This record gives sequence, structure tokens and C-alpha cells, in this order.
Amino acid sequence: MKIGSAYEIAGRPIGPDHPPYIIAEVSANHLGNLDRALELVDIAAACGCDAVKIQTYRADTITIDHDGPDFTLTEGLWRGRRLYELYQEAHTPWEWHEALFKRARENGVTIFSSPFDATAVELLERLETPAYKIASFEIVDIPLIELCASTKKPLIISTGMANLGEIEEAVNAAIRAGAAGVALLHCTSGYPTPFKDADLRTIPSLADAFGVPVGLSDHTDGLSSPVVAIALGASIIEKHITRLRSDGGPDAAFSLEPTEFTEMAKACNNAWSALGRVRYSRAISEDANAKIRRSLYVVADIKKGDRISNENVRSIRPGFGLPPKHLPTIIGKTVRHDLKRGTALAWSDIEN
Repeated sequence: MKIGSAYEIAGRPIGPDHPPYIIAEVSANHLGNLDRALELVDIAAACGCDAVKIQTYRADTITIDHDGPDFTLTEGLWRGRRLYELYQEAHTPWEWHEALFKRARENGVTIFSSPFDATAVELLERLETPAYKIASFEIVDIPLIELCASTKKPLIISTGMANLGEIEEAVNAAIRAGAAGVALLHCTSGYPTPFKDADLRTIPSLADAFGVPVGLSDHTDGLSSPVVAIALGASIIEKHITRLRSDGGPDAAFSLEPTEFTEMAKACNNAWSALGRVRYSRAISEDANAKIRRSLYVVADIKKGDRISNENVRSIRPGFGLPPKHLPTIIGKTVRHDLKRGTALAWSDIEN
């Protein structure tokens, strides 16, 4: 399936021809404190993000309070924790949402969320969210995708754990239900993700398969993966942000601190700028250095009528003389007038 790639959020065009769209994911790094959540919005804006993203669910809308083995994590970063207690700790209280949306807008950055059920979509619609993010775990929830798409807003869909068929089903559902565009984020839902599992070569494959803007939702350490992703064609980078990893919290281990996030945003924009265009002409920044390329110079005084030899003419820097490729042609030719050592050789200096 191929669909058009024109895509924007809140008037900001997103795609290969535009600077990368940087999303700061707050997630659970508010640690249950509204003031800290608001501070993280301020921090994210100052770090150069284009958008702040939160998550909209309650523990009892995403799971149930149950002690059974199905509801207890047995491996990974959150091993031993019950789903209900994890989500109870990590959720962003709904009564905070209006303040968070207001703070982001005051900072001049876009804010949107990942909804996890119909009541979350209802809340976000009241707040006039400009877009919806479908989390990797929800890519199989086609009714949720259709509900978000029916608002006629653009969707960003993360692809963690999904196979190609599941991704196609999600994209088809979004377009069929009226989404104002779809973007896909390659994602490995490991928290944190080992570099060997990042598989960033999937990014251009996604773009080829679906013809939509693609990006990376990253859980690897540091900023290497986002920069490589840009080089591979990513138009969106999503990364968790926190004040200090040492503050703890469910998402701290795979979040960037402010100085790191700033560096990542700058590096991604620099990487996109460096990709540039296919060019085989001289860049403006090269003009000055072109003067010190090699050319043919007189390196020993030559009298009128004397012959040019390898002893009196050489290829040296700077570049004001004849191109070096002409040296074999002019060896043995006579000169029309006296030439001093250090003279840039010109055709007018040579007989015939």
C-alpha cells in the first residue's frame, strides 16, 4: 500500500524535505508531581523540541487490579511489578492535562498525547489536541486507532513488536477512518533497548513500504541512534526526557537529561542539514580554498627562449597557474619572456 507523504502537525510540515520533528516524551518522569510535570514541559521547550508528548490513561482503563500471574511482570526493567501498581504510579492524572497543555502553548511548543481508551480521546478532544500518538503496545487495537483517526487529526503510530502485516492493518485502519495523515515510528519496545536490537535499517524500509513520513521512537542509550536514524531518512525523533536520571522513576533509565536532550536535538538538526543534496559543483564554503589547489608555477628563473623542464616548472600550491594536467604537454616548450621564480604559469607565457 502506498499513500501520499504530505503531513503536518499544528501547521508544521514534517517529512524528508523539512528539519526533523523532535518530540520530548514526558511519560512517567513527572514522578506523580504536577509541578515537576510542568517543569519538564519548560525544560523540553528550552531543549529545542518541537513537541511535548504525554500519555493519557488511568490504571483502571489500561488494565485491572489483579494479583494473578498474567498481571505481574516477570522480566525486564519492571520485573516483579504488578501492571496495575506500575500504571498507577506512571499515569498522568487527567486533572493535570489542561495545565500541561496550557504550559506547552505558553512555551510555544506543540503538545499531544497517547490515548489508551475512548475516554482519553474524549478528554484530548476537549483540549483540542492537534494530533494523536498510538503507542507500540496499542498498534493492535484497531478500534482505538479508528476512533483517533475519526477525529480527522494526524496520527503517529509506533511499530514496536509489530510485524509488517500488523503495521499495514493499522495504517489502513487510520486512513480508512479519516486520519489527516499517518506517520510511522520505527521502535524497539525494549526498556532500555540494546543497540544490537535497534535495527535502524528498518526506517528506509518503512518509508518504501508505506510512502509516509517515518521516524524513530528511541529507547537506546544516548543520542547515537537518533542521529543515525536521521541519516537513514527519519523525519521524526521521539525520546524520553527527565530532569535527572538519578531522580528515579519507571522511565528514568532510558531518558535523557536536559543537556543531553539539547545535544541530541542539535545533532539531529545538524545531521539533517549535512545530508543536503546531491552536488558535484563547488560549495560556497570551498571558494576560498580553491585558491590553494595545485597549479603550475615557475620554481627557478627562466630566460626568454629557454625551454620548460621539470626543474624550472612544477605542480605546487597555490592554484593561480595552469592546471597540473598540462605539465606533460608543456615540457620542452619555450617561453616568450623572462619568468621569475614564483610566477604562476599562463598560456600567454608559452610559445605555440
